[in-house]
Amino acid sequence: MSGRTDSSATTGSPEAPAPRTESAPRGPRSADAAGTAPHASTARLPSGVRTGAARLLPAGAPYRRQLRRIGTGRVLEIGCGTGDTLTGCAPGSVGVDHDPRSVERCRARGLAAYTADAFLASPHARPGAFDALLSAHVLEQLDDEQVEGLLRAYVPYVRPGGGVLLITPQEAGQRAEEAAVRFTDFPLLRAFARSAGLAVRRTYSYPLPRSAGKLLRRNVFVLVGQVPR
Repeated sequence: MSGRTDSSATTGSPEAPAPRTESAPRGPRSADAAGTAPHASTARLPSGVRTGAARLLPAGAPYRRQLRRIGTGRVLEIGCGTGDTLTGCAPGSVGVDHDPRSVERCRARGLAAYTADAFLASPHARPGAFDALLSAHVLEQLDDEQVEGLLRAYVPYVRPGGGVLLITPQEAGQRAEEAAVRFTDFPLLRAFARSAGLAVRRTYSYPLPRSAGKLLRRNVFVLVGQVPR
C-alpha cells in the first residue's frame, strides 16, 4: 500500500507536515455537536487484540517512558489487554478492551477495566475525564474508517491539552501479528491523528532507530499528540 515510507521525524526532530496517502482518512470529523463524547460502543476493538502483540512488548509495564511524555495523570487505555501497561499508569487510569476475558483478568489484578459498552455506562465516561489516551498495537488491526471511529469516540474523554499516545509495530512486529490488517507507519499515524483533530507533537522509533524495525519485533512507531486546548 502507499505510505510505506519512513518518517523524517526521528527522536527529537521537529514535526513535519503529514504527506497525503491513499489510505489515510479523508478529513476530520467533529465530535458530538452538543459537546459530549460520542457513543463509545460505535468504535469496536478487534477481538483478542493483545493475543499476538503481547510477545512484542518489553517485560514489566510496557511503554512507561512513553507514558511520561504525555504526563503523569489518569490514562484511558484503548485495547488494554490483560493490563500489563495499565499497571504502570497513574491511579484512576482505566482500560477498555473488546475481550471480556481480558477485562476480567485486568480486574483480577485490581485494575479498572471495561468492555466498550460497560465503559459507556460507567462513571468514568465523562468528557475530559482523563489526562491522556493510550492505544498500543491496535490501529494496525483496523481499517481507515474503524480507526477514525475509534479516535472520534474516545478522544473526547481526554481533557483539552491532554496527551495522546499512538503506538504501532514496525515490519518485524507487523509480521508477527496474525490480526494485523495493514502497515501503519509514521505518515499514516500522522494522518489519523490530524483527522481526529489532534496536534502532532512528535514521532519517533522505539526502542531502537527505525532501521532496526525490519528485524526487531519490539521496535515500534510512536506518535505523541495533544488534544487542542
